Amino acid sequence: MASVASPVIFKEFCPLYYLLNAIPTKVQKGFRSIVVYLTALDTNGDYIAVGSSIGMLYLYCRHLNQMKKYNFEGKCESITFVKLLSCFDDLVAVGTASGRVAVFQLVSSLPGRNKQLRRFDVAGIHKSSITALAWSPNGMKLFSGDDKGKIVYSALDLDQGICNSSLVLEEPSSIVQLDYNQKVLLVSTLQRTLLFYTEEKAVKQVGTQPRK
Repeated sequence: MASVASPVIFKEFCPLYYLLNAIPTKVQKGFRSIVVYLTALDTNGDYIAVGSSIGMLYLYCRHLNQMKKYNFEGKCESITFVKLLSCFDDLVAVGTASGRVAVFQLVSSLPGRNKQLRRFDVAGIHKSSITALAWSPNGMKLFSGDDKGKIVYSALDLDQGICNSSLVLEEPSSIVQLDYNQKVLLVSTLQRTLLFYTEEKAVKQVGTQPRK
């Protein structure tokens, strides 16, 4: 006898006004008033990360009910992608419209955790908008993809404060999604999906027909 499916219960959730009210709708730049647009979002059990059109990352701590702000030095440009990771330390990776990628190692009040905010930059490889970011579970590897098809691998040594980056793959169309697990990087572009085996530097396409 077939089991009866349990009924689907729909829930309506109200807007997060406590979060939205902590983000300004406009900022003043000289004599100009600039509208702030929210451009990227990621969440986990500890944080809600929101990227903006003015290059400011708004990071809301869900346990302390506190909002903190982080930005790139220099030119204010739109944040296009954010990716959180909770491992031994809390990390957030941020990508921008011009191809800048930065990693923020967040401060923690827990014993033995990071006590000073640190930033790592992935410099000089991406030249166009960041469209995807993916962490390894331990926070030692970060993969970034852009709208020109470039995928960059960054090795992070949080203890030494070192970030080494290199171009590992280049596709003919924009990267739309990345996911990493067990030395295999799943890559989706506008034209195809593939598996990139990071140890062997080998590519295996998923399916045979290109996307239309």
